Formats: sequence, C-alpha cells, structure tokens
Amino acid sequence: MMASSYNAKEEDGHNVGTPGHSGPGVVKSKKPDNTAFKQQRLPAWQPILTAGTVLPAFFVIGLIFIPIGIGLFVTSNNIKEFEIDYTGVDPSSPCYNCSMSLNWTNSRPCTCSVPFTLEQPFESKVFMYYGLSNFYQNHRRYVKSRDDSQLNGDKTSLTSPSKECEPYRTSDGKPIAPCGAIANSLFNDTLDLYYIDSNNTRTAIPLGKKGIAWWTDKHVKFRNPSGNNNNLSVIFQDTSKPVNWRKPVYELDPADPDNNGFINEDFIVWMRTAALPTFRKLYRIIDKKSTAMTPTLPSGNYVMEVTYNYPVRSFEGRKRMILSTISWMGGKNPFLGIAYITVGSVCFFLGVVLLIIHHKYGNRNTSAEIAN
Repeated sequence: MMASSYNAKEEDGHNVGTPGHSGPGVVKSKKPDNTAFKQQRLPAWQPILTAGTVLPAFFVIGLIFIPIGIGLFVTSNNIKEFEIDYTGVDPSSPCYNCSMSLNWTNSRPCTCSVPFTLEQPFESKVFMYYGLSNFYQNHRRYVKSRDDSQLNGDKTSLTSPSKECEPYRTSDGKPIAPCGAIANSLFNDTLDLYYIDSNNTRTAIPLGKKGIAWWTDKHVKFRNPSGNNNNLSVIFQDTSKPVNWRKPVYELDPADPDNNGFINEDFIVWMRTAALPTFRKLYRIIDKKSTAMTPTLPSGNYVMEVTYNYPVRSFEGRKRMILSTISWMGGKNPFLGIAYITVGSVCFFLGVVLLIIHHKYGNRNTSAEIAN
C-alpha cells in the first residue's frame, strides 16, 4: 500500500507555489475549507432503530400518557362552572332595551336584572369573570397604544404621553391619563349578585375586588405619580380623562386609596391584553364561607344586577358572566387531558400494529438472511 501526501489547499483548488505569488489567471475556489466542521466529519451518534428499541418506547409513552390524561380530564370535569350571556340581543332578554339604547356618548347608565339558577352548589372559593366575544385585543396597533412609563408613575410621561397613544393622546388640549386605546376601551359594567331564598328575600353576595390582578402588575408595573401628599385629584388636575370614560382615573375607587388611580385592580386586569378575540377576565372573588359545611354559593335562584355601561352591539360582540371554581391545575380546561389521552392512545395503537408486523414478517426476514 502506498502512502500519499495530503494537502488541504491542493484539494481546495489553491495554487501551491512561491508564497505571495499570484497571477492574474488564478481563480479563488468557493469550496468550503477542509475542516471537520465544514465538511461534516464531526463525530455523530446515529441511532439504529430496531424493533427492540422502538416497540418498548411506544408502549412506555402510551402507558404513561394515558393515565396522566385521564387524571387531568377528570380533574377538569370536577371544576364547576356557570356561564350566562347578558348582551341583550334577544328582544325577550332583560338587557335588550339597554343594549339597543346604549352607546359610548351616553352619560346616563342603564340597569337591568338577569335572573338565573344554580343547579349545584359551589364550594370553596368562587371566581367571577366577565367575558367578551369578537373583541380583538390582539390587534397590533391596539396592543401598542399605551404608555408604560406613564402607567409606572413617571411625571414627564403624565404631561407628555407617548406618540404610540394617538389618537387617544390628548383631549381638549390636555394630555390624557391614562392614554391609549387599551385604557380608552376599559370595561366598565358593574355586576352585583343576589341570592333569592325561599321567602323571596334578596341577600347580597359579598364580592371581593382585591387580589384579582397579578402581584407584579400591582406592585411593579403600575404606580401612581408621587407628590402633593398623594392627593390624586391634584396630581391629575392638568390631565384629561379618556374619551370614553365617564369619570377620571382618580375616581375609579376614591374610597380605597390603595385601589385608586393607576393601581386600580379592575384597570390593571383590563390593561393585560388577551391573545384571542373571545376571552374572559377576572372581575371579583367570592371567598369561602367561614363554616365548612356551608357552600360558598348554594344551589337555588339568583339575580344579577347589571349596570349596563359597555356597548358591544356596534361590533357584534357578546358579553357574559362566568362563575367558576378552580383546582390545582387552574380553571376548567379539558384540552390538556384530551391531548395526553390522544397521544398516549396513538402511541399504544402504533406499538400494537408494529408488534404484529414484526411478529408476522420479522422471522421471515431472519430466515432469508440465514439462507443467504
């Protein structure tokens, strides 16, 4: 066997000669350098898939995923949820007159009463949501229409908001606080629940408005401007309210200074935009009763008193109220359990099919190899 010398430059088309000598006819090669990385000669592990490795993998995945999926699906189904639409599209709906007469320029609110019945009691803590449909909070210009510096209490941004807020940046020659399309479209319906007992007596359901926003939003991202002894009416006196609001930001909750202005939790929840056109946002929390044997919301008749301020008929939207309990995996969502069961079942089925094929044709191929 003869040994041959190897020169990477010769292979690459480089001219080997006197250093520094290059003639006008020499063409530089575009071939990649002769290195292990560029020539794809790095050590690599290439698994050889055999029946002994593939079949156990399919069966193991199926046996693990199917029980997990069943557990997730059962847990999701154990979560109690009640939903009622109060848009008022149907003429027989209690809120039909409000939905027909209301628009953004109306200064007088409209009220309606929506009766409903809970067939099953709701134990533990109950979360009350409002839901909107056909409302695209994920629109690019809508998502950008805000000033985070202003919402964080920066005084310069308070008097000179970001241009991203246009056309909701100024009003009547004054800067808008909070500015932007997101804040301008704040959900402002008021929902109150009443339980109707056997004597037809109304009992108000206490609704907690604290703790509905993310902790980081409440204590980090949103802050009121400082100064003037924290008198918000003085701090915001040189600003204008958003165009569609009926009251300025410092009157969102004047009875509670820790829930007023930019740190109002209803406002903070709304400012976290949704990814899909049909969404729900947390409105109130109904705490568990002190006595363990008494359900938070007993089964029976209820009335929801609605102060109908938010018009949705103009964009063919819908409004609804949702009552829901939660579990260790969050709210009601059967998709994750169904996905695990589906993947596990498919893997187990493929494992059975491949096992039959291997059992039927595997011995035949082995016999042919021995004969050869």
